[in-house]
Amino acid sequence: MTDQSFDVVVVGGGPGGYVTAIRGAQLKLKVALVERENLGGICLNWGCIPTKALLRSSEINHLLHTLPEYGFSAENVKFDLDKVVKRSRGVAKQLSSGVAHLLKKNKVTVFDGTGRLAGKGTLAVEKDGKPVATLKAKHIILATGARARVLPGIEPDGRFIWSYREAMVPDIMPKSLVVIGSGAIGIEFASFYRNMGAEVTVVEALPRILPVEDEEISAFMHKQFEKQGMKLLVGASVKGVEKGRDSVTVTIEAGGKAQKITAERVISAVGIVGNVENLGLEQAGVKVERTHVVVDGFGRTGVEGIYAIGDLTGPPWLAHKASHEGVVCIEHIAGLKPHPFETWNIPGCTYCRPQVASVGMTEAKAKEAGRKVKIGRFPFIGNGKAIAMGEPEGMIKTVFDAETGELLGAHMAGAEVTEMIQGYVVARQLETTEAELMHTVFPHPTISEAMHESVLDAYGQVIHF
Repeated sequence: MTDQSFDVVVVGGGPGGYVTAIRGAQLKLKVALVERENLGGICLNWGCIPTKALLRSSEINHLLHTLPEYGFSAENVKFDLDKVVKRSRGVAKQLSSGVAHLLKKNKVTVFDGTGRLAGKGTLAVEKDGKPVATLKAKHIILATGARARVLPGIEPDGRFIWSYREAMVPDIMPKSLVVIGSGAIGIEFASFYRNMGAEVTVVEALPRILPVEDEEISAFMHKQFEKQGMKLLVGASVKGVEKGRDSVTVTIEAGGKAQKITAERVISAVGIVGNVENLGLEQAGVKVERTHVVVDGFGRTGVEGIYAIGDLTGPPWLAHKASHEGVVCIEHIAGLKPHPFETWNIPGCTYCRPQVASVGMTEAKAKEAGRKVKIGRFPFIGNGKAIAMGEPEGMIKTVFDAETGELLGAHMAGAEVTEMIQGYVVARQLETTEAELMHTVFPHPTISEAMHESVLDAYGQVIHF
């Protein structure tokens, strides 16, 4: 057991915590980081990164089964599930080791254990119930993240009902699967398992899948998934789950009618709750609302010396949001006077097939805010590169303020849109109007030309459709 003093102590080593710690060290602060499990947090070890490795494998499986479209043929195409999972875990391990190296390189002191507020400027660190250290710091930043919400009666059991963890390391490739929830997590798993050959049913309580996306994008993706053979039940609720010897029967109610669906496995992906327990928040006087810590634009909780960032503070639950929020917080502590953190320009990406990406206001939100809008749309079927790639299914939608030309939002579905969305993010950050975008030269042939055409369409100047 050791007593040590630091300028800043960060609790949680995910993409919010470790980035904050490194930035603090760059600013010549003496920084400690406390992590109870794996550096890189859920995102790197059990979320963003390993799921993308799995999805890459499923994309390859899809391509291998569509080889004739590209002039190739192959017989007896199959996959080794153990190797697919092993590759995913290997990618996560490699990057987690990289985070450890970066922290060491920047002279951040790392403590293995669980942190708990223990008085003003004090954090007690324990491991397996035993004291490890008492850390003193003027500034304590909480970055403990969030976890999957568990619904009563649908608790993951590690066998028939999976959380995201079991879904990432499956012991079998189920022939049939029910996914409860159609947000980014649920849809990514639905897409992975469907592309690997499983019969997939998605159950969504709200009236449409991908409910945070623009309605047109949701409708477009609904059709795409149905073409792929998914069964989508919207406005539906799970009334019960009955486990059998080798399967699970899910009772679903939609439109006043109940139906039973039997599948080999169920994935529960019904939301996020903040990791606020056992941190000493109540004793410290930190305000918590609906499992999330309340903060201002600099991560301040209202209690002197205590800050919170990332998923712990609420939506959007995104790694890049957590990292940026942490940088703003630590730069404020260091006296650099950064702009307060805001969520108005945080892009969202869903890595299903085809991909989905968006930033800013949907058309409906813009109208609710009293904006008069101009809408531009462009389908991938009008884009030469998309057709040449064999990826003609996609669309881009842009939302402009009709009076000022401000780019209010951009919404995309199709191949590689998660890479392209940053173009619109930069445009919004620079407060670009339609004039600058219309006069920007986009390279040919690229899918990004569809972004330009969507802008042109909003102002009646579209060329290729």
